[in-house]
Amino acid sequence: MYASLSPEAIKWGLPPYDRARIERWTSNPTNSIILIARLEETVVGHLQVFQFPFDRRKGVAELFIYIHQDFQNAGLGTAMMMRAIELAKDQGLHRFGLTVVADNHRAIKVYEKVGFKKEGTARDTFYGDDERYHDEVQMGITL
Repeated sequence: MYASLSPEAIKWGLPPYDRARIERWTSNPTNSIILIARLEETVVGHLQVFQFPFDRRKGVAELFIYIHQDFQNAGLGTAMMMRAIELAKDQGLHRFGLTVVADNHRAIKVYEKVGFKKEGTARDTFYGDDERYHDEVQMGITL
């Protein structure tokens, strides 16, 4: 899936999406919730929740999600987020957060739709393909 993402689909992401990085993400399910959406044998979505392994961060996790461009705007991202929230509650997680580029309005809308709230803005922290700095929004949801 990552090899076939369009430049627009990864515009606000953090490449490279090489095999080594993806294997690091998915090879150790300890302290993680990993959701893969498939159409037959083709991966079309990947969501991952990383739980922090520190006592002072008990029950706290970070989330990321990628949806292949051919499957965006069809409710898949929302469905995957809802399922991740359900699984996180079942596992006793307390909260998770994420960081999103402020200009990624479509993603922010999905995050808000499932209950995330904007918690703050980090100014000029994402250097885009347009060779400009962009703000990032910190968002979170308490389960």
